[in-house]
Amino acid sequence: MTETPDATRSKVGRLIEKYEMTGTGQELEDRWLGRGYETQSLRSLADWFNERLLEARLTQAGEDPLDGEVTNLYRLLSEDDVTAGMRVEAEATLEHHGIDPETIRTEFVSHQAIHTYLTEFRGASKERSVDDRVKSVRTTIQRLQSRLVAVAENNLQQLRNTGELSLGEFTVILDVQVLCEDCGESYAITDLLDRGGCDCAMESERESD
Repeated sequence: MTETPDATRSKVGRLIEKYEMTGTGQELEDRWLGRGYETQSLRSLADWFNERLLEARLTQAGEDPLDGEVTNLYRLLSEDDVTAGMRVEAEATLEHHGIDPETIRTEFVSHQAIHTYLTEFRGASKERSVDDRVKSVRTTIQRLQSRLVAVAENNLQQLRNTGELSLGEFTVILDVQVLCEDCGESYAITDLLDRGGCDCAMESERESD
């Protein structure tokens, strides 16, 4: 049986253990492979991880960061287009909480470190099966549909409440259809994914048998 490498031999693994970032390793893998999330690049995952690291450091210092506070603080510490004054202010915020700015900068990880951790210490690979890719696309589409329905319902509710729209109790129904121009058939997009193709694709397979 192949032994699982000790993740703490990697920088990412050591930081996860040191700051008790429970579940972060699994979420990194899921985000990279698009399992339940839109697939993210290694660079965006490095930023995501560094923000979680910064959040963990602030939490251990007894702080409860507000929404967006960690993202903004990370931007001020890491991006080149930030003015010197803004960076000094961000560093002063960390020092106020007992966090050394230089230390946390050395702890921030690169996209290469993320790749090493995922591939060498978690055994993750982008070479996924067709089923995995279909499931990922289905999940992404369903997330976008749910988001659009929620936005539409919220805005219609606001218009109704302000008297700008006359509307009784309502339900927003979103039906995304895919029309195959070869066979002329249309399908709900999730049905098309579930059945593995349209009628003309199925017919081609039968003819080749």
